[in-house]
Amino acid sequence: MARETSLTGVEQFFEENELIVSKTNLKGHLTYCNDVFLRISGYSEPECLGQPHSMIRHPEMPRCIFGLLWESIQDGREIFAYVVNRCKNGDHYWVNAHVTPSRDGSGNIVGYHSNRRVPDRRILEGAIIPLYKDLLAEEQKHSNRKGGLEASGVMIANLLKEQNLEYDEFIATL
Repeated sequence: MARETSLTGVEQFFEENELIVSKTNLKGHLTYCNDVFLRISGYSEPECLGQPHSMIRHPEMPRCIFGLLWESIQDGREIFAYVVNRCKNGDHYWVNAHVTPSRDGSGNIVGYHSNRRVPDRRILEGAIIPLYKDLLAEEQKHSNRKGGLEASGVMIANLLKEQNLEYDEFIATL
């Protein structure tokens, strides 16, 4: 799995007209991956289906952002977020993700759906990467993961409170 792969520092890219698409069940296990997802991540479909979506989690992605993401979609709301993912070979790629709950005919949440587009490099380099570095540094100051997550969560909450915005609104204003 990707977690056992060393980071290469090499960024992979996909085309402006391409979408990376995946679907998960309620526990975050992959139920669908499109060809762009498979190509950019370096995994085959059999390697992905049934696995936790976190198999592509990059260790430099702040955990508090995933906390915001999960809180939003479990509450039935959509969210937009910049995310860095790790490829099977240790490379990485950035996305601008739109994650939504998937519902059955009765309106019950039955899973989650994510479309990822090419991120705006200006926003990524000017705002997101510096923010994520600060959040990650805060997480790493703490001796346990829970304490780090709580501390970075306070940081992002304070930033959003100062601007009177939800996270995806904050992203839209960049």
